[in-house]
Amino acid sequence: MPIDITKVFEKYKGQWVAFKDDEKTVVGNGKTAKEACEKAITNGYNKPILARIPVELVNYIGYSL
Repeated sequence: MPIDITKVFEKYKGQWVAFKDDEKTVVGNGKTAKEACEKAITNGYNKPILARIPVELVNYIGYSL
């Protein structure tokens, strides 16, 4: 199921973010993945999902085999 990251994009574009397991709630952010992960750990989340938020949103339509 697609996840709308529009609000995350507006606030964190160009940064690394650490998400909770729900893949929606940001628990850390930073210029590097390491910084975002360290903030997440400080906030009590030892295994965050890391993602790089793009500087610009681009439409993408794809499929999996």
